[in-house]
Amino acid sequence: MVKFPYIWEIPCSSLQGSSIAEEDKLKHTLKLNGIYKRIWELAQPFLHTRKNDIHTAISTAFAFRLLEMEGGDEDIVIPAILLHDVGWKKVPENMQLKAFGPHATEPKWNRVHEVEGGKIAGEILASIDYPKDKTLEIQEIIEGHDSRKEAVSHNDMLVKDADKLWRYSQAAVGINGNRFDLTLDQSVERLRRKLDLWLLSESAKKIAHQEIQERMNELAEGNL
Repeated sequence: MVKFPYIWEIPCSSLQGSSIAEEDKLKHTLKLNGIYKRIWELAQPFLHTRKNDIHTAISTAFAFRLLEMEGGDEDIVIPAILLHDVGWKKVPENMQLKAFGPHATEPKWNRVHEVEGGKIAGEILASIDYPKDKTLEIQEIIEGHDSRKEAVSHNDMLVKDADKLWRYSQAAVGINGNRFDLTLDQSVERLRRKLDLWLLSESAKKIAHQEIQERMNELAEGNL
């Protein structure tokens, strides 16, 4: 199960609509020091939609874990995952649930969030004088993190995998189950069925299998 050794707490407002019975089950801490903490703070105004604050924090925890297992450039991967979904703030809220997921009817808006996200990420990183060459690579990753199925670099692969691994977390099973009208059993089966399609690295697949087992145990115990 993904660990959260970082300073961060999910705002209570983001828990509305979750199937998790107790708020404490979704409270984790995400410790970000120095420049990453500043990037996270600057991203906040753009993440208060579509429960992206929850999603981004959990994906960031997975990104750190993948970096430990696979190697990679932390100063590319962590800013990219922190900023990868800031573009959803530019998508009308009534279009967001139509833009992604198994019942998407307006996928063009998914592409909008990538393009706008790259722009916003560039502005945020420029405001803190982040190195230009690193910023350009981060923007390239963000601008294709959903629509581009194949990774263009090792760092890109890690961001794509960290983004998708969120779906295997306890929080995501509850949130996405509500979004897509899935029972808990259906949600877990969907995760199992899509694993090889969604994930690229062997490390991410190993983590996903571990997370699925955690979800199955929680389901059996009535704790999911």
